[in-house]
Amino acid sequence: MRTNFDFSPLFRSSIGFDRMLNALETASRIDTVDNWPPYDIAKTAEDDYRITMAVAGFAQDELAITQEHNMLMVSGQKAGEDKGEYLHRGIAGRAFQRRFELADHVKVVGASLVNGLLTIDLKREIPEEMKPRRIEIAADKATKGAMKKIEAEKQAA
Repeated sequence: MRTNFDFSPLFRSSIGFDRMLNALETASRIDTVDNWPPYDIAKTAEDDYRITMAVAGFAQDELAITQEHNMLMVSGQKAGEDKGEYLHRGIAGRAFQRRFELADHVKVVGASLVNGLLTIDLKREIPEEMKPRRIEIAADKATKGAMKKIEAEKQAA
């Protein structure tokens, strides 16, 4: 049973979260049928993530990883069809394309293929100008003059 949520109250009270809210709304409408190849997503540190995909039977040159803005696409295409006669074929070798929506400022920092597991390392790198900063509060000109006058009177006494 799928429940559809109404995100309109969040649109009215939040600013700048429209991409996230649109992604949530889209995700609530999409039925995921294809779950191959299996994968894990792990948070390895405060700003580090790892996607591990089981791509048994695929060579390194048969896999492609592409990042375009906030979309990470992993695809696999077998080079040639095996002409053997199978009595049972349980190892999936079909082509696939898996998409992952990335948050702002998340970049792929590396990928490796070891023992049939494709590992993609990601890192969130927030630019310095977007990090929180303290903003000084300027005193009112009238208040500054009054403060100087009080300090001057204290010194004369």
